[in-house]
Amino acid sequence: MEFRGRAFKYGDNIDTDVIIPARYLNTHKPEELARHCLEDLDPTFVTRVKKGDIIVGGRNFGCGSSREHAPLAIKGVGVSCVIAESFARIFYRNAINIGLPIIESSEASRQIDDGDELLVLPEEGLIKNLTKNEEYRGQNFPDFIKEIIDAGGLMQYAIRQA
Repeated sequence: MEFRGRAFKYGDNIDTDVIIPARYLNTHKPEELARHCLEDLDPTFVTRVKKGDIIVGGRNFGCGSSREHAPLAIKGVGVSCVIAESFARIFYRNAINIGLPIIESSEASRQIDDGDELLVLPEEGLIKNLTKNEEYRGQNFPDFIKEIIDAGGLMQYAIRQA
């Protein structure tokens, strides 16, 4: 598995209310949530993002409430993965549960600029910045988490195991 896309860079403490504003929490449909992803932080995001693009955040990405709507909105808009220095633990778990790949990398978080073209090889924990010709290391998931993400989330994984 590999992901290639343009970086959309945001800062520290991007909370779930910024990822998907509370006024849109009356649905769990990813395509509905996607239309409002990051709209209060970056009103043009949904018009510029293309399938496969990558969000890059700073520290504590996904902090705030425990709603699973936030990773659903990100996945629904077509983002292939999220890279950040660190993730709020509940966001981390929710992302895995819905099959959204997330990668922690302090170096990548600091060095990647908005608009950089990235190639992410999550199996190797490798992030290549094609724009700057740089490489960064990220964490590798244990095999069981890779299986959940590959299945498309925890529910699909459980169905496969039945």
